[in-house]
Amino acid sequence: MARFRDALRGSGLGAIAEVKRRSPSAGDLRPDADPAQLAAGFVSAGAAAVSILVDERFGGSVGDVRAARSVTSAPLLAKGFFREKAELDELKQAGADAVLLLLRDLDDRRAAAMLSRATELGLDALVEAHDADELTRAVGLGAEVIGVNARDLDTFAIDRGAALELVASVFAKLRELFARPLVKVCGLTREQDVAVAAEAGADLAGFILARETPRRAPAVLPVPETMLSVAVYVGERGDAPSDLAQLYAREDGHRARDGVLLRGKEQVARVVDRAWQQEDPEHIERARAAGGRIVLAGGLTPDNVGEAIEAVRPWAVDASSSLETEPGIKDHDRVRAFVAAAR
Repeated sequence: MARFRDALRGSGLGAIAEVKRRSPSAGDLRPDADPAQLAAGFVSAGAAAVSILVDERFGGSVGDVRAARSVTSAPLLAKGFFREKAELDELKQAGADAVLLLLRDLDDRRAAAMLSRATELGLDALVEAHDADELTRAVGLGAEVIGVNARDLDTFAIDRGAALELVASVFAKLRELFARPLVKVCGLTREQDVAVAAEAGADLAGFILARETPRRAPAVLPVPETMLSVAVYVGERGDAPSDLAQLYAREDGHRARDGVLLRGKEQVARVVDRAWQQEDPEHIERARAAGGRIVLAGGLTPDNVGEAIEAVRPWAVDASSSLETEPGIKDHDRVRAFVAAAR
């Protein structure tokens, strides 16, 4: 697990060497290249990982991954235009450690499904973005490794001046993204409330499926491509179709105060919440002291979320009851105000 990510995290400069026989823009590069020989040579020369083009337009195939795996234990990245989970299964069987996912070819729902399947298989995912909007999507999807490509993948042309401007704009966008948390509106039970949360700019839509709450949703409702759906469970995780799952233990018949956010079987973040319908004076301090990615939930309102963000610097903020006119029915003005205040 995470062999590709770990290779990128190594100290000093790390190189990913690439096996590519041809380019649609430049034509044949090395049509007779032996992927096993090249991979072995790259690793011997100090490459941290090896990238292998498996698409036939680049003169590659899945067999090239098998050939490279037969001669090296170095992390292998399979690059292609992948859209189906079955392709990831095949690449894993061939010996890949990581796969490329191109956001230009995937809407958020399919990208989330591919990320989830990659996690189940123990594959890392290099999520590629070619502009600031796709970078925002990649962060919202919880991508662990993000690549930036300035090339126009329709024409395969690249403008060096435009590339430099893109890099500059991307770093400006990164500062903006990391300066604010993702925003989750939870306790959604109606499609019209989902639509308002999406229009306001919320990143995550939460649907509570636990039995003890008056905010229990009838199901995980459809969400637009700009959002990810989160099914919220207490005690046992169910199988409702959703992009992410939020799971709490059950204590004394009700939800424990803290939980986890999951993508597939992998923990994405820790949820620091308050106990079921109880005050928790140490809530913010517990969140501030916690390590890693934190979803701050419990007691957040449009009036206090900005202060809470300053104190905790969470990865995401989560509100439910404070945005309602009655349990399960959202106050649209408060939803908009909460999202605006969190940004």
